[in-house]
Amino acid sequence: MPEKFSKWVACWGNATSITDRKEATYAKDLTLRYPIRACFSGSKLRFHVSNLTGTESVQISEAYVAKSAQSSVQPAAQSANAAYTPTTITFGGEPSATIPAGEEILSDEIPFDIVAGEMFDVSLYFADFTQMNAGTAITGPLSGGKYSYGNFAKAAVLPDDLTRKTNWIYFLNTIDIFTEEKNFALVCFGDSITAQDWPDYLTLRCAREGFNNVSIIRRAVSGTRILREYSCITYAAYGLKGATRFPIEMNVAGARSVIVQHGINDIIHPVGVEVNKFRPWSDMPTADDLINGVRSLYITHARKIGLKIYSGTLLPIYGWRTYNENRDFIRMAFNEWLRTAPDFDGCIDFDKAVRGHDDPKRFANNFDSGDHLHPSAKAYEAMAECVPEDLLK
Repeated sequence: MPEKFSKWVACWGNATSITDRKEATYAKDLTLRYPIRACFSGSKLRFHVSNLTGTESVQISEAYVAKSAQSSVQPAAQSANAAYTPTTITFGGEPSATIPAGEEILSDEIPFDIVAGEMFDVSLYFADFTQMNAGTAITGPLSGGKYSYGNFAKAAVLPDDLTRKTNWIYFLNTIDIFTEEKNFALVCFGDSITAQDWPDYLTLRCAREGFNNVSIIRRAVSGTRILREYSCITYAAYGLKGATRFPIEMNVAGARSVIVQHGINDIIHPVGVEVNKFRPWSDMPTADDLINGVRSLYITHARKIGLKIYSGTLLPIYGWRTYNENRDFIRMAFNEWLRTAPDFDGCIDFDKAVRGHDDPKRFANNFDSGDHLHPSAKAYEAMAECVPEDLLK
């Protein structure tokens, strides 16, 4: 009988960027735990861990993967009583690993039978002082994790008094599963709009509507721009520019397509050195600057590696604290190109999905989170719903 599973496909993934280390730069004797939903069945896992933005090497003391007691495909009573049996994640045959500064490493292939819909935990323990400078913050109904003071990487339950929730994903970059040939990945690339909820809602939509052969891989960092990046600690967590990020973040096993929704921060950030010395007016792009950036940085690379590329229009910004008509003119001109350019394989019109019918410069009623830039949860659901089925089949 032929082997059912035949190829590696990314089943979970995020970007790695510069973390916002406001007070704490280092951690010690720390456990990180991230719950993951298996979108595919498979027989093996492998783990990409990244220290891309670190300036010092990072030592992972221990790493484990274990099926969660909250697995969605087992009866509740059976799940609650199931033994928590962590499997060691090894690197070159060793149970610990060093991630050099500026690099990503890949674990060994870990035998691990998993059924689509099951939940599993990835736990990392750091015994010594560890520079926490590589990761990203994400939100959504499927996103987040926990950290605990002490070594609880093999524990079924983390101690309440030593544990807190976190939306920062440190070091863990991508998880690949050895799965069926028909399965594939769809990459969502962008900034805070994509670092927030809509990719999670797209994953839930796929499960609900029976698109069972696609994983949604998020590559998004809040604050990032296409054309520029900051070189000061105040805005360091806004991350790397598109020219740096895109080639790195498109390293996704089994990927067929990428949706790019990026560029609003290029438009809204500049305020002039008289207001903020790090945000000069010279940073303000024209629509043509953004177009040329997307063409040269994203489209060219996507074609080079054989990915289909879909544009995502920029959302309304009326009422945002730096809003003016010129910024909105640039946004709308850029959006028009995103909608009509033959360079893309298609356009996902997120702007149309969330803007007001009577005043398209604004979010529709109940679609504004309150800051006039980021959507509400309801609007993020609408963004997920407007992704064409053809990308999910």
